[in-house]
Amino acid sequence: MPMPVNIRSFITKHLDSLIAAIAGFFVVNIFTRYAGVGISPDSIMYLSTARNLNAHHGLIFFSGKPIVAFPVFFPIFLAIVQFITHTDVLALASTLTGLMFASVIFLSGVVMEGFTYPSKLYKWFILIALVLSPSLLEIYSMLWSETLFMVLMLLFFIAYKNYLDTHSIKALLWVSAIAAIACITRYAAITLVLTGGLLLLCDKQLNIRKKISHIFLFGGISVSLLIVNIIRNSLVTHTGTGPRYKSVTSLSQNMHYTGTVFCDWFTLTEKQYGWAIIITALLVLAFSGIFLYNTLVRKARFTTYENIIITYFIACSLFMILWATVNKFETLNNRLLSALFIPFLLGCTYWLPMVLKYSRSRFRLIAITLATCVGLIFIYNEYNIDYQRYYDQGDYGVPGFTDDSWNKSPLVATLKKPNLFKAGYPIYNNLCEGFYFFTGKGSEYIPNIDSAKQIKKFYAQKHFYIVYFDQLPDKALFTLKQVQQQRPLKTIFQCPDGGIYEYNEKKK
Repeated sequence: MPMPVNIRSFITKHLDSLIAAIAGFFVVNIFTRYAGVGISPDSIMYLSTARNLNAHHGLIFFSGKPIVAFPVFFPIFLAIVQFITHTDVLALASTLTGLMFASVIFLSGVVMEGFTYPSKLYKWFILIALVLSPSLLEIYSMLWSETLFMVLMLLFFIAYKNYLDTHSIKALLWVSAIAAIACITRYAAITLVLTGGLLLLCDKQLNIRKKISHIFLFGGISVSLLIVNIIRNSLVTHTGTGPRYKSVTSLSQNMHYTGTVFCDWFTLTEKQYGWAIIITALLVLAFSGIFLYNTLVRKARFTTYENIIITYFIACSLFMILWATVNKFETLNNRLLSALFIPFLLGCTYWLPMVLKYSRSRFRLIAITLATCVGLIFIYNEYNIDYQRYYDQGDYGVPGFTDDSWNKSPLVATLKKPNLFKAGYPIYNNLCEGFYFFTGKGSEYIPNIDSAKQIKKFYAQKHFYIVYFDQLPDKALFTLKQVQQQRPLKTIFQCPDGGIYEYNEKKK
């Protein structure tokens, strides 16, 4: 049966993107072939919730409690994959993250093909840079929600470009639906709502009445699922998005951390980290200036892919920096800022084909040669970073619970033995996610030193077990020695990297 003309034309037009996407899939599998994708504590939250969904236990993670610290869609997505394939997500993780990385590369190619000044040479350089990107390969070597979010982000760009071309309600509904799903994939996806809202507000092609109606329609639909998610969280745990604490980092510190990530993306070294705040400020100001120019002066550029990408970069970078200044979470790093990488790369380079096209003929060859050399140096630097990472991890595994520090752990091997714990008694440890990953059992954390409620509940137990992992001590929790000062613990197994202990009041 012959392939329809429109499909054949689409494949031909984007064949280079398809080839790059296939290459990206294999690169991810090269990095994860030793022991699979990296598994972090967050990964285990997603994984256990997906398993519980398929077991008809609802949106609960390994401890039996509702998942609220993370939005619900990524675990639902994993559960759907597991249901369709009848295979545990962990076994499919390398293939799944590889396919999502391939999708990101392909969709990036589709976006570049729609640039105001499309250039095959420019597109090929960027596609290679994406395939070899250390930033993206770090993300797609892990089982994280960012892997799916970046696919949704690019679909949002494509859908919003279609809306700008038509200004139809149907196109706006597609944009809103994608933003809504993204918002329950990552809470930070609210930046897509901010991006859409800003573009709608500044759109000169909409009259006031139409602009107001479209803003309300987009805003209402795009945050609808997030509101449902937060209401559900509040009903089951009395917190909208889990416990949140006041930030301990200042605005300037967060600008610095963001700038160090940008330095890494430029493939610079740590020696340039001293310029981090200036780099952050210059990029945000430069992109903001381009947005204002496109909005107020060159209005024809307002409806371009380039302007959508720039707007997202501004909204997301400012939101992340300000949010980290208000709320406490881990230091801004490549993972938290990963959704900015593709807008960063495209936003910093999209103008090259235009400059080369309109440069004087006697300077054009020099300009093309110079741009090509810079591109080759950038790709070479990416390759060197990737090679060093593969050299470090190729026979060890991606850092996380699947690497050899855990695969060859004596304590983990002991935990896999049957009948270690008597049924009906609580198991405490300092790494509940890891305990679940290796045993399939739920557990509770050793009390936090600042939580009187947890301490009282813990010491009220008359019979319990403690599994203590020496690899990852947590200063916020009671240490094993502190517990032993209050309760005599019987050693069941003592290993070089931890131990298993029992307290039984009747056998003191």
